[in-house]
Amino acid sequence: MTSISSPRGQRLRIGLIANRSHQDAPDSALVQLLRGAAASIAHLQPEWIVVGRTLDAIISHDLLSVCGQHERFPYGREGGLMKLVSRVVDSDPTLAVDAVIYLIDPVDPSSIFPEALALKRQCVIHRKPFLSTLASALEWLELEALASGAATNPRLDNGYVLAREGIALIAHDAMKERMLTLAEKHFSLLDQFAHRYATGTTGGLLNTLAQKIKGEEAGRHWVKPYLSGPLGGDAQIAELVLDKKVRRILFLEDPHVARQHEADIQLLERAARTVTDFALVISDVDDADRWLELMAKRIAV
Repeated sequence: MTSISSPRGQRLRIGLIANRSHQDAPDSALVQLLRGAAASIAHLQPEWIVVGRTLDAIISHDLLSVCGQHERFPYGREGGLMKLVSRVVDSDPTLAVDAVIYLIDPVDPSSIFPEALALKRQCVIHRKPFLSTLASALEWLELEALASGAATNPRLDNGYVLAREGIALIAHDAMKERMLTLAEKHFSLLDQFAHRYATGTTGGLLNTLAQKIKGEEAGRHWVKPYLSGPLGGDAQIAELVLDKKVRRILFLEDPHVARQHEADIQLLERAARTVTDFALVISDVDDADRWLELMAKRIAV
């Protein structure tokens, strides 16, 4: 079987790390990922860049054959995660990774180490998927495999019944125009969701867009707006995530601006990671565009 290429024409290279609580148990998130996405992985045949103890766990669960080609990185305490950040930004296509799967336990102190935060930030800056929940990793792998001709994963069918799904649409000030561009381009897909939620100004802008497309009355309440992020809107949406009323969060971040409400942003991501097998967050514009495009393809299959 021919391996699937990255945008640079090379075999897809995926960084992989899991916090300790997501490694050891027979039903851990790491085990669920490799078993649940086995068909997608076999189709894509990526090369994995795996941080030390995560690879040890894969071997202990007898799942190395699922991974296939891989490179071992040092343990986190020996700089493995720091090296992975460097591979995100590397310009050499034989070294750089195309995406990072980091299964984060929100109560693990290492998830807020500088290298962990830098890993996510650099993924956003360099427009590479950063997948920090089991649900996001499973969906991304399936959609990438689907894009190259693979069959769908029936285990994930339930999450694509959009008529009973909720989605959150959030954008920092510098990203609001890009959110509107994305929403207009993928409006027919977003319109299929049972519920759409947004924070502050973004919600008002999206409703104005919906009025333009659907008509003044039909589009007036297309999105349910909450408070702005600095005033607590992120926390309000986090509650919806924890209650499993919102599975997908499209959160377009501006990684270049210091944010006074950084804690609120992290709270929302923490909520998604708390329900790791349910919720997912997309933070990069290019990734979001491809994700929405492939979601539409998945639903049409």
